[in-house]
Amino acid sequence: MEHDSVEEKPPGPLPVLLLGLTAVTGLVDAFSFLALGHVFVANVTGNVIFLGFALAGAGEVPLTPILAAIVPFALGALAGGRVIARRPAHHHHLLAAAAGVEAVILAGAAVVATVSGLEESRHVILVALSFAMGIQTAVAHRVAFPDMPTTFVTMTFTGLIADSTVRSIRARRALAVGALLVGAIVGGLLDRFARHATPLWVAVAVLASIAVTSFLAARKTVPAHR
Repeated sequence: MEHDSVEEKPPGPLPVLLLGLTAVTGLVDAFSFLALGHVFVANVTGNVIFLGFALAGAGEVPLTPILAAIVPFALGALAGGRVIARRPAHHHHLLAAAAGVEAVILAGAAVVATVSGLEESRHVILVALSFAMGIQTAVAHRVAFPDMPTTFVTMTFTGLIADSTVRSIRARRALAVGALLVGAIVGGLLDRFARHATPLWVAVAVLASIAVTSFLAARKTVPAHR
């Protein structure tokens, strides 16, 4: 955790964009858990626990969906990491590229879900979503903006409760946790009251907005050297 006595000025719209990605995580994980068979595409911690249940033969947890989420996530993170290592870029450029790629992948998954149905294409959709979230997590790790990892908030939540003394840092942590919660709530409501592919289309719209905003921000700012 960072030292609470030091507070940095947020670099342009970066924190807001990361909050948008965090909300997308909640939305997509809600969709995967509720519509694709109780498996996450971003919450690797939960999936590892589910994998343990499946390997132990406990709780009737199926192994295939868990592997269809964990393995593509790892491949997405690997792909994102390799691209970042070979072509280091300004943070907003990275977010624009990641959000754009995610939007395309999620749009493809939404089309498959609409045309083929969730039951018939569940594993294909899981693979696509998990790969996309792996890319997002790799980029968020590279950006490394404090308390906004976009796909997991355990340490952010712990810091919010346990050791924040600076008001602005507490607010940032609360916003990160809240963004994930809001995304999950929206995903849950859409699962109840809308067509099954609707959460994916909403996520695509948010990602497209993030990609465009990130691209425009990158053109206005000087690349940061880390």
